Amino acid sequence: MNESTHIGTAAQSLSLAKGRLAALSWGRSTAPTWVALHGWLDNAASFTRLAPLLVKALDIRIVAIDFRGHGHSAHAPAGSDYALWDYTHDVLDTMTSLEIEKATLLAHSMGAAVACLVASALPERVEKLILLDGLGALNTPLEETASQLRKGLIAHRRPLSRPPRYPDVESAVAARVAGGVTPLDSITATPLVERNTQATADGHVQMRTDSRLLKPSLVRFTPQQVLALLAEIQAPVLLIEGERGILGARDWAEKARQAVPRLTRQVLAGGHHLHLDPQAVHHVAGIISQQA
Repeated sequence: MNESTHIGTAAQSLSLAKGRLAALSWGRSTAPTWVALHGWLDNAASFTRLAPLLVKALDIRIVAIDFRGHGHSAHAPAGSDYALWDYTHDVLDTMTSLEIEKATLLAHSMGAAVACLVASALPERVEKLILLDGLGALNTPLEETASQLRKGLIAHRRPLSRPPRYPDVESAVAARVAGGVTPLDSITATPLVERNTQATADGHVQMRTDSRLLKPSLVRFTPQQVLALLAEIQAPVLLIEGERGILGARDWAEKARQAVPRLTRQVLAGGHHLHLDPQAVHHVAGIISQQA
């Protein structure tokens, strides 16, 4: 494990899993370590604003990884996929690199889905789940399995598009705000975009994320499988939702929450990225600090 460049106020860059994964770390290296997992098309900078608050309040260390294909981490090998369950190896490889036997997982959106998979399949490896506007996993009804596979196969056979290029980081931020799947303002998006861009030889910036991440999944869990996985989670779960987030009173979210045996739910003002929103992050940190 290599700890080197300082990024931000108190973050260090880490290289994990024999150089395959990049990460950011906050807090003392000898403090109890939480592993933080970001959402789809985000990166470790998702925790730039929340991690320092938790480190100060709880005297812990937070290591936020870039999932494969995201941020500064390596892309998946040619010919391979980005199935949701593949990311569980990123979590387990991180725990191996950090010599963590049993972890608290702090996870947002897709990262929350990955955390749930690890906690359900390997309950002995998870101490606690703190989920930020995410629970369970995207799923496909059983009868749509063939059509999902068709979409995935056709998309995966197409040539890869070149990474998007922009004149400067500000333009890249504006594109993220305009094209985001969930609403995001420029202040909230800036740390994510800054970590996900790299300079080109002609003075522009281009995105680091693997273009294959935009292709549809070949296969997804069915709703019944996701609920069965959630029912197997033994660790206590703190779920913090944004009022304008992706869960709320939706029928699927209600079923998912009911499936988890030990779940505490808090709903705060904010959107899907409430943990990165300067207006909401202190409330998120307060709830986590009270419940930890």
